[in-house]
Amino acid sequence: MNFIAIIPARYGSTRFPGKPLADIKGKIMIQRVFEQASKSFETVYVATDDKRIAQKVDAFGGNYIMTSRRHKSGTDRCAEAIEKIRDIENKAFDVIVNVQGDEPFVQPEQFAQIKKPFRFKRTQIATLAKPIINQADIFNPNKPKLIINQKKEAIYFSRSPIPFIRGKLQKKWIYHHQFYKHIGLYAYRYKVLKDIAALERTTLEIAESLEQLRWIENGYKIRVELTEHEALSIDTKKDIDRLEHIGLI
Repeated sequence: MNFIAIIPARYGSTRFPGKPLADIKGKIMIQRVFEQASKSFETVYVATDDKRIAQKVDAFGGNYIMTSRRHKSGTDRCAEAIEKIRDIENKAFDVIVNVQGDEPFVQPEQFAQIKKPFRFKRTQIATLAKPIINQADIFNPNKPKLIINQKKEAIYFSRSPIPFIRGKLQKKWIYHHQFYKHIGLYAYRYKVLKDIAALERTTLEIAESLEQLRWIENGYKIRVELTEHEALSIDTKKDIDRLEHIGLI
């Protein structure tokens, strides 16, 4: 089975313009993500809409593909990119892994986990979740939660705490249920990626601002694997300073 990692990267972040080019201990962020992905994938591309990012990727010897500025999500950017990459590589890819461009500390173990479900032909989409051990994460709308059925498929994603624990004080919810937060790494079969990128936005997706709800509303199954690794995403310059302060970079 042929896997490819695609790293969507746009320049125009509202909170952190030029984020993919942010310096982290002498290397730009997109280079760190590319190098981590290259530990697990033979083929890795950055999909970008900005020549400044493309030039920097080319400078460190990485692969890039130019994509439209109109995309609203990384999934949509991956769907365009894979068609161009197939032509360049003259090769078909069975599974596309969408690697977040602002998570320079993604681990090879996480890539191994997200590949694993594709041993089964029924797997359409895969993602990761981490057990929540911090009470504050349950109520943090910037850390989407999910619930999983007995087949290891996502039932729902939400920025609200799910499930609601009836009859218990909120400060004690963590002791009465195992909550999970979503780790935003996705993998899709090629045909599924093309199909979901063509779907119209849905009411739940718009309400929660979570694109994966569009897929669930349209009947697609999202397989969930558990990870113990945290998602250390960088959303602002202060996040880099914070990670440096606690010694992670």
